[in-house]
Amino acid sequence: MKAMILAAGRGERMRPLTDRLPKPLIAVGGRPLIEHHIVNLAAAGVREFVINLGWLGERLREAVGDGSRFGVRISYALEGWPALDTGGGVFNALPLLGDAPFLLLNGDVYAKCDWPAWVDRARALPENDLAHLLLVSNPPHHPNGDFGLIGSRICNTPAQFTFSGISVQRAALFAGCQPGAFPLLPLWRKAAAADRISGDVFEGLWSDVGTPERLRRIESQLRRRKVQD
Repeated sequence: MKAMILAAGRGERMRPLTDRLPKPLIAVGGRPLIEHHIVNLAAAGVREFVINLGWLGERLREAVGDGSRFGVRISYALEGWPALDTGGGVFNALPLLGDAPFLLLNGDVYAKCDWPAWVDRARALPENDLAHLLLVSNPPHHPNGDFGLIGSRICNTPAQFTFSGISVQRAALFAGCQPGAFPLLPLWRKAAAADRISGDVFEGLWSDVGTPERLRRIESQLRRRKVQD
């Protein structure tokens, strides 16, 4: 089982912090966001990771290393700057990911997920499905949402839910794509229209750590949980 962490973006809304620090290295709960993903998935049995590098990529690679201190192996997909967006970044990394379904995570999200269940989900992705998305209720900063859900099937409307940044993908999703920068969303919408993408809803602790205000909010939530524990 392999996992890819998207980590190439600029993090414009987190400036000036991201002028000198890649957004996935921003600490939440005393640990960089990207390390939460690596540690959680390693504990769930994932041993191979791919991370794409764009903005301040060398600094990110220096911080994370080859994965040995986490008990995993990390490969890097180099993009340079400007980066290749979400779809182009994954397409560029496909030679490192292989043909089997793989986990795909945004490097700037925090979630208290059942990670072993997500590894099982990746292994069990039906052959006809191109992806499985974890959705959340539409947050205040994204009220119009991304997708609907009928049973376990993703639909394009009504957009009752927002993509969480956590998913399972199959390389076949990218059939016909060409190298370069492009987003993932249109590929998922096409898959949804063909009934080839599934999803479920997560109701636990989650944050898209995209702004200083959201960073403060998740830190406050974690402090309250620690006091309660």
